[in-house]
Amino acid sequence: MFSYCADPTTLEGLTWLSCYLTTGKHMGIYWAFGTVLLLLAITAPTALAFGFGGAMAARSRVAPLRWFGKTYISIVRGVPDIVFFLFFVIALDQGLEYLRHVYLCPGWTEPIYRGNDFRVCDQAKLPLGSAPQWVHEVYGFMTAVVTFAIVFGAFAANVLFGAMNAVPKAQVETAQAYGMSPRQTFTRVIVPQMWVYALPGLSNLWMVLIKATPLLFLLGVEDIVYWARELGGSKTPRFTDYPHGDWRMWYFLALLVFYLAFTKVSEVVLERIMKRLTHGQATLGGTS
Repeated sequence: MFSYCADPTTLEGLTWLSCYLTTGKHMGIYWAFGTVLLLLAITAPTALAFGFGGAMAARSRVAPLRWFGKTYISIVRGVPDIVFFLFFVIALDQGLEYLRHVYLCPGWTEPIYRGNDFRVCDQAKLPLGSAPQWVHEVYGFMTAVVTFAIVFGAFAANVLFGAMNAVPKAQVETAQAYGMSPRQTFTRVIVPQMWVYALPGLSNLWMVLIKATPLLFLLGVEDIVYWARELGGSKTPRFTDYPHGDWRMWYFLALLVFYLAFTKVSEVVLERIMKRLTHGQATLGGTS
């Protein structure tokens, strides 16, 4: 990065550290911070959409749709996150490859399942073996986004379902008395007011989502946990120009500071949103 970094053996102190922190490998952990933020930026609204759909399904008057919504909420909430993450990613990947295999390789005669192995034709693999590295990374990232959205969407659905039911029944009955249709009552009365009741639960869910981002490491995405372990391990002159001891504690300490700072900023933002939503809201103690 810097001109004086040409010969690391001549460096020491802060000069050595500045060169060490700007090596090509360290750019990986800096990009990984962006990966985490991008995951949150995409997953949060996607999970909220899943949650809203799940809550509406659970409230539906159509029995099969209501059963589907409640089953979705119950199953995902009842399975440990890490188990669902590992299962769903494998199941989704193999399911897509199987469908592609059936369509692209109709003449395939060999069994797809051979003991514990799952084998499809080369044309059906996702991504293709000849695809560039960035395609593999994007595919892994998007698979992680879908998995996160489904898992946290179920929790959001439970929060939104409770918030919808928390809207005073008298207001719903009044809207119906004025001749509003069920759809108008839902969109004009229930939805605008439910956010006040939902925001505390959604705020907690956002914090849990932030803390769950290290699970990217288990999904094969090179996130900040991966790079912290990779860069923090002991390095000898044989393998690197910047040898050092076991620095994993310092790298993970940096991650701790990052997550604490991020959650603090989130708390401030969510508190302001809550104050804005509850401004003028009638409560048992009067108008806030």
